[in-house]
Amino acid sequence: MQLEDVQALTSVAGRDALAAAAALPGGDPLAAASALRARGLPPALAAAALTQAELRRKAAAKFGTDAGEMLFTRAGLEQATRATVARRRAARLTAAGVRRVADLGCGVGADTIAFARAGLSVLAVDADPVTAAVAEANVRALDLSEVVLVEPRDATETPLDAVDAVFCDPARRTSGGRRVFDPRAYSPPWDFVTALPARVPHTVLKLAPGIDHDLLPEGAEGEWVSVDGDVVEAAAWCGPLARAPRRATVIRGEHAFELTGSGSLRAPAGPLGRFLVDPDGAVVRAHLVAELAESLDGTLLDETIAYVTTNADIPTNFGRRYVITERLPLALKKLRAALRERDVGALQIIKRGSAHDVEDLRRQLRLEGSGSAVIALTRIAGEPAVLLLTPADAPAGAAGR
Repeated sequence: MQLEDVQALTSVAGRDALAAAAALPGGDPLAAASALRARGLPPALAAAALTQAELRRKAAAKFGTDAGEMLFTRAGLEQATRATVARRRAARLTAAGVRRVADLGCGVGADTIAFARAGLSVLAVDADPVTAAVAEANVRALDLSEVVLVEPRDATETPLDAVDAVFCDPARRTSGGRRVFDPRAYSPPWDFVTALPARVPHTVLKLAPGIDHDLLPEGAEGEWVSVDGDVVEAAAWCGPLARAPRRATVIRGEHAFELTGSGSLRAPAGPLGRFLVDPDGAVVRAHLVAELAESLDGTLLDETIAYVTTNADIPTNFGRRYVITERLPLALKKLRAALRERDVGALQIIKRGSAHDVEDLRRQLRLEGSGSAVIALTRIAGEPAVLLLTPADAPAGAAGR
C-alpha cells in the first residue's frame, strides 16, 4: 500500500469502492476485479478496495465489527494486537492512574484505539508514513480523533514530557517482511526500548512470546498472554506497573484467567497420578509450571518436562486436563495392536519431550477403527512413555485454579 492508496480509499469514491468490494463474494479475485471495473472504478482503486475487503475479512477475528470500518496493511494486520488483549492492557493502565499515553510504533492502531476508548489521550507515532496514515484513518473512522494525535515520526525522536505512560511495540520484522528474533535488531533499537522506563516509569513493552526472561528490564513484570490456546505476545510491565514477577494470562472467549508467581520455582517430579495436565503455553512461557503444579497438588512426570500429573480432581483454566486411562507400549507394533484392539481410528497425539514426528507416527500406525483416542508421547522419570488419555471436563468460565 502507498500513501496515495490511503488517500484514495478514504475519499468518497474510495468509501463507495470499499462498500462495493465488501458486497462481492470472496472467491475468484479476477471475477471480483472485473465486477468492480464494470462499475467504472479505476483499476488501481478497484485493486486497493479488493485488497482491503480481503484484509477486513481476516481482521474480524482480531477486531470484531470494527474491522469493517478500518484499513489495514498486510504486515500491520499480522502484527496488530488482538482487541481483547488491547482492551485489558488499556484497562490496567487506566486503573494505574494513567491519563496520557504515548504509543510508540502504533502500527494500524489496535492499542491506540483501545487506549482512547478507555478514556486515555494518546500520542501515536509510527516511523512508516503509510502505516501512520492507516492508523490515522482508523482513528477517524472510529470517531476517536478528539483524543488521539497520530504522527509519522521515529519513536526515538518523540518527546515524552507531555505523557505519563509509554507503550512501545518495537517492530520485529525487517523491511522485507522477515521475522527478527534477536531483540538487538528490533526497531526502535533495543537499547532505546529498555531505557524507556528510566524516562517514563509507567512503561509497557510489547514483546515476542519467545523473549528471553533475562532480557526483561530489571524489576519488570513479565506477562505472557494466550488467546484460545495460542500464545500471542509477551509484555514487560515496568516501574509502578509491575505487580508480580511473572504472570500468565489465559484468555478463552470472553473469559480471562491469571496465574502469577516468581518464575523461578522448580516443580518436583513424582509418580504417575490419575490426571495429566498439559499446561497452557502462556504458563510454560512464563515459567509458572511449578505454581500450576502446586495449585493442583501435583508433580511433574519428569523434572525436564512440563506435564503435570496429580491424583486430585481439580479443574483448571490453565491447561488441558486429561484422565490417564493406562500406559501403552512404546514399540510401534505393540502400540498399533493396542490401539486397534480399542477400535481407534481418529487419534489425537500430544507430546512433550518426545522426538517422534506426530504425523509420521500417525501414518505408521495405519488406524482404521470407528472410535477416537488421545495419546501423549512423553517421558516419565527419564524413560520414554505413551499414555492413553481421556479429556476431562474443564469449561472456560468455571471456577478453576
